[in-house]
Amino acid sequence: MDAPDLSRVQLHVVSGKGGTGKSTVAAALALALASEGRHVLVCEVEGRQGIARMFDVDPLPYAERRIATGLTGDGTPGTVHALHIDPEAALLEYLALYYRLGRAGRALDRFGVIEFATTIAPGVRDVLLTGKVYEAVQRNSRNKGAQQYDAVVLDAPPTGRITQFLNVSDELAGLAKVGPVRTQADTMMTLFRSPRTAVHLVTVLEEMPVQETADGIAQLRAAGLPVGAVVVNRVRPRDLDEDHLAAALAGRLDRQVLAADLEAGGVLPTPSLLDGLVTEAHDHAERRALEDAQRALVADFGLPSVELPRLPGGVDLGGLYDLAATLKEQGLG
Repeated sequence: MDAPDLSRVQLHVVSGKGGTGKSTVAAALALALASEGRHVLVCEVEGRQGIARMFDVDPLPYAERRIATGLTGDGTPGTVHALHIDPEAALLEYLALYYRLGRAGRALDRFGVIEFATTIAPGVRDVLLTGKVYEAVQRNSRNKGAQQYDAVVLDAPPTGRITQFLNVSDELAGLAKVGPVRTQADTMMTLFRSPRTAVHLVTVLEEMPVQETADGIAQLRAAGLPVGAVVVNRVRPRDLDEDHLAAALAGRLDRQVLAADLEAGGVLPTPSLLDGLVTEAHDHAERRALEDAQRALVADFGLPSVELPRLPGGVDLGGLYDLAATLKEQGLG
């Protein structure tokens, strides 16, 4: 597929099945976007402080903090700021900005009213979380002196909940048909359904994550939400060429050639070692065949897709920059 056209996108929503590495992809995408002087905010809403751990900084408060410098491009690199969005703190800020209930809002928090409201009405909780993201994209005069961002990246809930999370207007239908909260939800939907937003879905080349990605795409499209790119994460290196893979899968590897290679490397080619290598090669070829079948299904989605390699040492800050560079090379950044 062609590289994704992100020229109009300001809000990048990153979702994926749990365990596929969506938070890692969100962090790497923020670094990729923060190049050549661009300033990016990466937000998380699930309370896990994953962004802080990946960037090796202290746990994030409900405040925008600069945590990294973006990729070095042709010009001066930009910055990455981060925000951990808490629904109770978001409601207090909402009350202060729109109703000037600073001290009164804090009193409500002490009485537990805010926790009660966000617990019995999950739709309200999502409005608060997405509302803060919306405010970061669409800064206005109510939030004077706030940092202006060229892009916002949201480390969003998993694929199974992403449509419900973003489709706040429908989620509030049974709770608030009129009033300021409903008005805010409807206003946010104009952004979420516009070309200024893209929902990127992260998967790995396994059956369940790919199927959940397909289901997520269908649900997002049914709700009128724009799907961006599919990010195939943790792709294994191609250690064998196609001919050797076919031979390994069919159990036709030449043991004499294997033995000669081992001897050339100073290793004694015992029968048990050769048996083990043949079995391991067969398992590798079988796994690769399954991965190729899933890659074909991803291609059938008809969406731009990018691939990120599996990092053998795990993902540290240096690894994040490597992944960011790969995303940028493939047009996602």
